[in-house]
Amino acid sequence: MAAADLLRPALLAAARSPRMERTISKVPVTRNLVDRFVAGETESQAITATTGILDSGRYITIDYLGEDTTDLTQANNTVSHYLVLLSNLSALATSGGTPATFPPSPVRPIEVSLKLSALGQSLARDGHKVALENAHKICTAAKEAGAWVTVDAEDHTTTDSTLSIVRELREDFPTLGTVLQAYLKRTEADCKDMSGPGSRIRLCKGAYKEPASVAHQEKTAVDDSYLRCLRILMNGQGYPMVASHDPAMISAAMQYAEAKGRTADEFELQMLYGIRDSEQLRLVGEQKHVRTYLPYGEQWYGYFMRRLAERPANLAFFLRSLASRN
Repeated sequence: MAAADLLRPALLAAARSPRMERTISKVPVTRNLVDRFVAGETESQAITATTGILDSGRYITIDYLGEDTTDLTQANNTVSHYLVLLSNLSALATSGGTPATFPPSPVRPIEVSLKLSALGQSLARDGHKVALENAHKICTAAKEAGAWVTVDAEDHTTTDSTLSIVRELREDFPTLGTVLQAYLKRTEADCKDMSGPGSRIRLCKGAYKEPASVAHQEKTAVDDSYLRCLRILMNGQGYPMVASHDPAMISAAMQYAEAKGRTADEFELQMLYGIRDSEQLRLVGEQKHVRTYLPYGEQWYGYFMRRLAERPANLAFFLRSLASRN
């Protein structure tokens, strides 16, 4: 087993450690690497990065970073940030995108991604209700701005509440997307259940520390689950969103789509901001729909640690940077 594989559980545990956050955030070189994956801390910085992504022919989904909120004021503050962001995006978020860049299409080039735990889901009192109401406000603003919304997945303890909220929101916002994580053993069943007509499902492998009782632990098992789930979505009635940097998964997605007769407007590929940028552009050049997941905000720590855990190259770069500073 590679050293990076051994470190991954520790990094995922550190992603939710306040003590480790205080320690790592004080290391000067951390900020330099964070800038590779996070598009600044303000709406203005996010808009600037978004414009560059759209001009390159890619689509965008924007995440205001934050999770595990246990304070109502903080949850309301997250909503306010999304409303400001969507107000700023409204001029960009037309149904067909920028005419010079995007051909006429039912696909929305601009989307925001929400973590329900950042909207109050984890509150001790009425968390489910608060998160639902806050998400409804953001979905309403997104609809007015001409943008899509997708609800992110978090650790397995939130899955039932998250999918319940998604089902409720879809009654008013039928284009609402959601994320399913292939490493969870329940996800094949969720793919079958959630991928009806008009649905949008983002399939990712998963980036949280989960017990073996609920999640596959070995890479091969996760990959096999991803492929099974991907086939279900491609054979379903919705709009699959293939979130992966793995060439094998991307190749399989295109093969499954071709076998099903899906056009370019009937599925998309998704990658993270700052990762495999040249590959994203290459795929756009092949007339594939590619959406870049762009995070911004001050609460970057948890997101950053999961990116280190996901890819050995990220971790190696960080460790080399630390060594050079010392």
